[in-house]
Amino acid sequence: MRREVPIIVTLIAGLLFLLDYFIKIPLISGIVGEFETWAIVISAFALGLGAANLFRIHLQKAIKKSEGWYNSVLLLVSMVVMAISGIGWTQTNSIYSYMFDNIFVPINGTMFALLAFYLASASYRAFRVRTPEATVLLVSAVIVMVGNAPVGRLIWEGFPGYSSWIMSVFNSAGMRGIIIGASLGAIVTSLRIIFGIDRSYFGGQ
Repeated sequence: MRREVPIIVTLIAGLLFLLDYFIKIPLISGIVGEFETWAIVISAFALGLGAANLFRIHLQKAIKKSEGWYNSVLLLVSMVVMAISGIGWTQTNSIYSYMFDNIFVPINGTMFALLAFYLASASYRAFRVRTPEATVLLVSAVIVMVGNAPVGRLIWEGFPGYSSWIMSVFNSAGMRGIIIGASLGAIVTSLRIIFGIDRSYFGGQ
């Protein structure tokens, strides 16, 4: 029963959501609405459980003074101060605003700045001319980048037009193909979970 009950609940919930998406029946819509409310409550508990687990792990690391324990102390202090100031005095109080504007925002900006270097490195590896396909990719990327830059129009007035043409024709076609493939994969995965074929949510049992 430990395996059958979750499979039956998943099957019933999945079929109800499918019916409610395609056929609007008040009774089924009400049941689906209750499921969605439960999902919000469970998500809130999962968030709290994750925060408690994170706190426990880093507290143990700080007590044992494991490698990088000072980072755990910094995380615990920031976590407690942000939680108390945000929950106790709302997100408009001065302590929360100061930490958000002077710590969180600069760290967030630094992370995205580092991502720019990784993107530049990945672009260099992808755009190296070794095959005809890589050559097409390189030429297209150069036209798009130069066409979207203000200096592109100064170099040649045709760059913005060709850049827009590549983005609206080839890029849109590629994006639609990716979206269709991802949607088909999501549908197949959902059906496998609903009918109990994919049981990965049992944790590999």
